[in-house]
Amino acid sequence: MLQTVEAIIDSGGQFHFLEPIKFTKPKRALVTFLYDENESMISNIENALLSEEVLGKDWNRIEEDEAWSHLQ
Repeated sequence: MLQTVEAIIDSGGQFHFLEPIKFTKPKRALVTFLYDENESMISNIENALLSEEVLGKDWNRIEEDEAWSHLQ
């Protein structure tokens, strides 16, 4: 069974769970890094805007239109 718990990872790489959690044996985990209150998504938006012109050259090709025409 999958279980999601929130944790803070300090600058030393140590996990601090925000709720008590107990394991009966070692567990595998996937870690997703989230934005905290002090971080901004502006950099991701800026990256998308800066990429648009370059990607647009590929997206706006006739071959690309033909490849996707079956979805129109």
